[in-house]
Amino acid sequence: MKVAKLAVLCLCIAGVAAAKEHDYQKGTLLRMDSSSCGSQEKGGKSVAGEILGTDSQSRKTKDLLCQEYVLQSDHVVYRIRPTDEKHPALLPIGEVAEYRIHKDKLMLRVLEGDGKEREYIVVSMTPRQDKDTPTQSASKN
Repeated sequence: MKVAKLAVLCLCIAGVAAAKEHDYQKGTLLRMDSSSCGSQEKGGKSVAGEILGTDSQSRKTKDLLCQEYVLQSDHVVYRIRPTDEKHPALLPIGEVAEYRIHKDKLMLRVLEGDGKEREYIVVSMTPRQDKDTPTQSASKN
């Protein structure tokens, strides 16, 4: 009787583990660009200047650059940015990546790397021009 309960428990656990696997699409990471994603401002106020009102309030601004990747799938070219701006992972260019769309984020993993799934923001999507769509090929005849 204990063996039957153990077998049923193992089957239930295996079913739950198999249900967590998602359907991934494949794409190729074509390139990585640095793009402006805001600016950082540092003020020059001191405590004494705040109290006495004598600080000149000098501020230094610095443009921040973010990684922006181009991911090409069979039908669409995505431009994506990592959501973790402080610690973005460097992705290998030219490698095949698996991705899925979850709510408003693109979840990406590169099997050649560490295989971790990371969250990205989709900046733009454009259809591939080098592939013929069925309407284009039908109008050529």
